[in-house]
Amino acid sequence: MRGVTGCRLVGMKIHVLMENSASSDDFAAEHGLSLLVETAGRHILFDTGASAAFADNAEKMGVDLSRVELAVLSHGHYDHGGGLTRFLEVNTQASVWVSAYAFEPHFNASGKDIGLDTALMHHPRIRMVETPVFSPAEGMTLFSATEVPLTYGLDSSGMSVLREGKRVSDDFRHEQYLLVEEQGKRVLFSGCSHRGILNIACYFRPDVLVGGFHFMKLSPDTHAERLNRAADVLLQLPAQYLTGHCTGDAATLFLKERMQSRLHTFAAGQTICL
Repeated sequence: MRGVTGCRLVGMKIHVLMENSASSDDFAAEHGLSLLVETAGRHILFDTGASAAFADNAEKMGVDLSRVELAVLSHGHYDHGGGLTRFLEVNTQASVWVSAYAFEPHFNASGKDIGLDTALMHHPRIRMVETPVFSPAEGMTLFSATEVPLTYGLDSSGMSVLREGKRVSDDFRHEQYLLVEEQGKRVLFSGCSHRGILNIACYFRPDVLVGGFHFMKLSPDTHAERLNRAADVLLQLPAQYLTGHCTGDAATLFLKERMQSRLHTFAAGQTICL
C-alpha cells in the first residue's frame, strides 16, 4: 500500500471521498463511506456516504464525479446511499447498480429508519441487480450476499427489515460486493460486511479487501475473544486489508496490534495506490 506520492502510472487508485475520519481539517467526515476507484481507465464510484458532503470532498481532492462511468451501492443503508441525489445531479451518465432488495425498509437496533430514499427507486439511472452474480463491466463482478456461506454465523446487531408488513431480523440480502480484477490482482470492495467479514473474506479470498468490518460495537475489554478469533482467521488468508468506517476505533487498534502490516486504515481525503 502506498500514498498518493508513490502511485505508479499504471495501477489502481482508491480516492477516499467519505469516511468517519478525515485526513485533515480540509475535509468533511461523517458516519458514512464513499470511494472513487480508478482502474483500467475507468472511474467507479462505490457508495455515496450519508450526505452530499462526499461530493464536496471530491471537489477538494480534484476528483471529477462527472467522469464516473458506473456507480455501485453496497447495501440499502443511508450512510452508504445518502449522497445519491447529489451524485445523480453532478453526473448525468452513470448507471447506479443496487441490489433488488436495497430499497426495502431497514431499521437499526433502536427502530430508527436507516434505509434509502425510496423516491429514488424509480430514477431512470438506478439499475436493480436481480441475479446473484452480475458483471456491470469487463473485469468487474457484483456478488449478492446470498452467495456467501454463513460459515461463521450471522450477527444482525439488532437490525431489522420490513417484509410483508412484519419487522424481521435482517439477513442482509440487500448487501453486495464488488470484485475488481486487474493485472492478475483481485480487489474486493465491501461496504459494511454485514454478512460477516470472516464469511466474506473466506469465500472470496481476494488479494486485497477494502471495507468496513462492522466491529464498532465490540469492545476489546469485553469482546477480546471474538476479535482475536477474527484476527486469527484473517491472518490465515492471503489478503491485505484496508478498513475503516464501521470497524470502530477500538476494534481497529486491537486488530492492528495483532495483524500489523496486513491491516491498513483510511480516512476521507486520502488517495491509496495498490
